[in-house]
Parts: sequence; C-alpha cells; structure tokens
Amino acid sequence: MPRPLRDYALLADGERGALTGPDGDVVWLCVPGWDDPAVFSELIGGAGAFTVRPEPSWKVSGGSYAEGSLIWTARWTLPDAVVECREALAAPAQAHRAVLLRRIRAVAGAVRMTVRLAVRGEYGSAPAPVLRRAGERRWEGACGPLRVRLDGLDAVRTGPEGELDALVGLREGGVHDLVLEIGDRPLGEPVDAGSAWRRTREFWAAAVPACSGLTAARDVRQAYAVLTGLTSPRTGAMVAAATTSLPEHADAGRDYDYRYAWLRDQCYAGQAVAVHGPHPLTDAAARVAAARVLADGPGLRPAYRTDGSPVPPERRLPLCGYPGGADRIGNRAGAQFQLDAFGEVLELLAAAARHDRLPEDGLRAAVVAGKVLEEYWDRPDAGLWELDPAWWTHSRLAAVTGLRAAAREIGGAAGSRWNELAETILRETRWRCLHPSGRWQRSATDPRPDAALLRPLASPYWPGLRPVAAATREAVTRELAEDGFVYRFRHGDGPLGEAEGAFLLGGFLMCSVCLEHGLPVEAGRWFERTRTAAGQAGLFAEEYDVRNRQLRGNLPQAFVHALLLESAVRLDRATG
Repeated sequence: MPRPLRDYALLADGERGALTGPDGDVVWLCVPGWDDPAVFSELIGGAGAFTVRPEPSWKVSGGSYAEGSLIWTARWTLPDAVVECREALAAPAQAHRAVLLRRIRAVAGAVRMTVRLAVRGEYGSAPAPVLRRAGERRWEGACGPLRVRLDGLDAVRTGPEGELDALVGLREGGVHDLVLEIGDRPLGEPVDAGSAWRRTREFWAAAVPACSGLTAARDVRQAYAVLTGLTSPRTGAMVAAATTSLPEHADAGRDYDYRYAWLRDQCYAGQAVAVHGPHPLTDAAARVAAARVLADGPGLRPAYRTDGSPVPPERRLPLCGYPGGADRIGNRAGAQFQLDAFGEVLELLAAAARHDRLPEDGLRAAVVAGKVLEEYWDRPDAGLWELDPAWWTHSRLAAVTGLRAAAREIGGAAGSRWNELAETILRETRWRCLHPSGRWQRSATDPRPDAALLRPLASPYWPGLRPVAAATREAVTRELAEDGFVYRFRHGDGPLGEAEGAFLLGGFLMCSVCLEHGLPVEAGRWFERTRTAAGQAGLFAEEYDVRNRQLRGNLPQAFVHALLLESAVRLDRATG
C-alpha cells in the first residue's frame, strides 16, 4: 500500500533513482535510465518491488542517510531486537546496469527477515523474468531486454508471478548482503558486495563538500547529495525529480512526469552551488546549458531527456496511480517557449565565469542567448509556471538580470550591447507591468502579485529599483503567504491552500530577497519555516500541504534543494 510521500527515501546514482519506504519496500526504480519504464512501480499502482523487512510486523521504523550521501540506513526496533538495512544504488554508476546494494545487520538480538523480489518491466505490464539458480546463493533470469541477477539468497520460494520469496535469519551482530543487478544488456561479471560498498562510500566522500560552519550544514550537504544523485555523470544533465505522476493536489489533474532535465532548474542548481564556490555541479550545468543553446538557439526547449533528445509527448498509463493522482509519462512542457530560460542560462554562465570556469564554448553560447533575447523578448511565452502564453513580468525581469550578469562577468565585445538591451527590456516592462501601487504585477494584463517575481529580485544583478522590489516583496508576503509559507499565485477567490500547496521554492526565494533588502532576521524566519517542510529523510517535494503537513508533487524536487543550499550560504554571509 502507498505511504505518505514524507516517508520515502531516495537512492540515486545519477543515471536512475529509487524510492524506498519505511517497510523496507523499494517501490520505484526505472532501468536503465531516469525516464525508461519502471521495473518497480508499486508507488504509482503498478507491479514490482524489492522488499527486505523484519518479522514480525510489530515494529517501529526509522532511518537516516550517511551524512553527505544517498546511502540510506533503515532501522527497525522490534519487541526483542533491533535490525538495520543499509541500502544504496552503487556508484560510480553504469549506464546500462543498475546495482542495488542492501546490507542487513542484526544490531541487537536475533532477527528473521523477509526478502521478496518481483521484477516487472514496463510499469508492471511485462511478464516477470524467470529466475533460476546460477550458483551458490545466486539467481539469474531474463525477460525481453531485461537481465536480472540477485546474489545473497539460498533457499527461496518462487511465486505464481515469478517473484522470489525467502527468509533470512541472523544472530546478533550478523551481517547479510544482497546485491541486485538489473540491466538491458548482458550483465558481465557479478558484483562483489564488499568492493561495491567501498567504491560507493568513496564516491560520495569525493562528491559532496564538507560545508563545515554553514547554517544547517547537514541539510546543505544533503542538498549537495540530492543534486549529485539527480545529475547524470555521463552527460551532466540533471533531472527535475526522480518520479512521475505524484499529485500536486488530489484529483486536480496536475500530475506530471519530472524525470527530465529542465534547463531552468539546472540553471538554478548551478547558480546556487556557485554561490558556495567552484564545484563540478556548476561546471556540469554550464556545459549542458551552453551545449543546448548552441544546438537549438531560439528553438531551445524547456526540458530534454538526459541525453539531450526531446521529451516524449504526454500519455496516460493504465494504472490506478498514487492516491489522488493519475499516471502520466512524457511532458507537454517539452515543446513550450519559455523566455526566462535564456536569462537563467546567461546568469549561470556568468556564475561560471566569476569562478574562471566558463566552458570552452560558453562565450559563444552567451552571445547566442543574447541574440535570442534581442529578437524574442517582446514575444509572449509560457513563463516559469508553464501556463498559456502571456507577457509574463518574471520572464522579462529574468532576461534583465541575465543580461546584466553576462555583461559584468563575461563582458567582451557584447558586454555593452547586453547592458543596453537590459535597459530597453526593463524600461518597457516598467511601462507595461508596473502596478499603480508601485510594485511589479504578474503580467501586462494581470495586476495580481506572483511569487515568480521573487527570483529576479533575489539576484545580485538586479538593477536597483529598491522601492519597487520592496513593494513587490511586501505584496507577496501580504497576499501570497500564510503561516510562514509562500504560494505561487491565487487560483480564483478561494483561500490559499485550497487549490494547491505552498510552493517551497518561494519560501527560499523570499529568504534571499530579504537578505538583498538588508533584513537578515526576517530572512532567517523564512528559511527555517520553509525547512520544516522536509520529509522524514530530509527530502523536499515541490509543494507542501500546510494544513495536513504533507509533501505534494514529485520527489525529490531538485530546485528546492538547490535554493536551500543557496539560502544557507547567503544567510551565513549576511550574518557572519
């Protein structure tokens, strides 16, 4: 049965991600890559899972990450025993083979563990591979393109649908390893559990910086780990989230597939990491952004598959879905025009240049992005929230900050032209989108405030206009915030929270805007309140149902973790 989203932990290696629940069920995993069909899909009403849980069922569950990693240790306290299961997707990742490591340890007392493996491709619709003994404690099988190998079980029972069931008994202090390999090509030599665990620990130790002395240092390190786990080591592209179809609001039809690389989201992550200092995540983001702008120019797509190919059209799956949601794969946003993405690319390239890490083709990409803005800045676009095309204020202001950032940090022959263009766009946007009260409004035709406006106002490249920025911040606080959380915009005349949850990106953006306006205490309040929306594993979704204290939307949402990281660094610098 599905659990609340706050109960799940993420395992990820950059090429794919899995969700594991408090009962020891890995209920989500796509193989070989992020947006390939799931082999474990019980999360969204399909079939297939990998379960390791203690008997009897009377127990208290918990767990934690090894700090600065996506190595999760589930822990169960039974009436007369304590048992742990450490689990991870082995790293460094292989493109065509997922390796899931699970190490059971009897901490206190003797334990008996139930192990169940049911691999079902194509979101549960494919037949199960028939697993046969292939050596001592080893089982292998195949079905279509899928190859499966499980090491660590001796006596098993085979179920009617091809699943394996077994009991593993451990005395106090005993350790038992399980290694599951699934791929779409021949698997090669079996994986040694001890060597795989050592390499995985070394990978995470090298990938995540210490962050010592920072506000919420443990959460900042965890944010680095999440962003690393969602970023492909082969291509550098970062997926927006590991899952699809987890509803933003029950039965509202807002159930989307986020297993793709949104260029804007990756720009947010690259800029956030650059605030902390030079890091491979910024390098990867700058390379991906430059390559996509050079390849597609004005045809730049908001999202791509991690290999750079187009996002497939949206379609439904014949599954019941996570409660309140309907299963969809593919995403219609992949074909939209979103003007703000060009501004974010320029600001990302400027951040790379500030650290003297502009990619080889970065200047050329910046010139192309500037030319696109020069030609298209007056054209309606779908905007940050991917709505019907309009003259969205946020998109123009994002272009302004991006152009100013590029002019200052990259410069060159185009620098003065970028500054002039920024002034032109800002002047026209003031004429069309400045509310009579002296604040920015949502669009040229919509006078309401919008939390998207916080993003350019939080940029260090915002061109002054402090009274306008302050009035905008105050309007968002007054009309779009409640109980310390920020909502995107109003849906009709109903109360906040009725149509959708609080948008966690907005809370961290509000923190950054307050810091830009010299309000560190207020910034700290927004930061800490938004940070309370994390699940049990410290993961953030896109939205938060404040009344029911539940995560909403796909998990984990990369840009929320990115902005937590950035806000923590900025808070420390502002407060010393």
